[in-house]
Amino acid sequence: MAAALLAQCVGPEVMVSSAGTAALDGRPADSLAVDLMRQCGVDLSAHIARTVNLRLMRESELVLTMTQAQRDSLLSRYPFARGRVYRLRPGAASDVIDPFRQDRACFNASLEHIREGVSHWTRRLRGPLATAPAAA
Repeated sequence: MAAALLAQCVGPEVMVSSAGTAALDGRPADSLAVDLMRQCGVDLSAHIARTVNLRLMRESELVLTMTQAQRDSLLSRYPFARGRVYRLRPGAASDVIDPFRQDRACFNASLEHIREGVSHWTRRLRGPLATAPAAA
């Protein structure tokens, strides 16, 4: 849900993709997630789960995790990515709620956390520093 919402917010000039630390490779998005995102104007019907890997970590300029434990795990496995891996909600006291195999209320709560994080990163990615030329 987070990648699809972020992609919608930042637009086509920023490539956004999704991968999980414990993804069920090849599985579609949960039907509750598809339904909730449809209500947000986002189509998740073509989403296929995949697990994060070395290639993705090397190619990514920014990696956003749902939890601190995911962030720690990625930095342990891919220390070269330090400075590019952050929590989706970096200033929040709690992680994004994991709705896997939960009810609609849990998916709604997770989506609210995701919206908070996407709002933060959309501002960061679209802010003046994001488009400023590098100093010589």
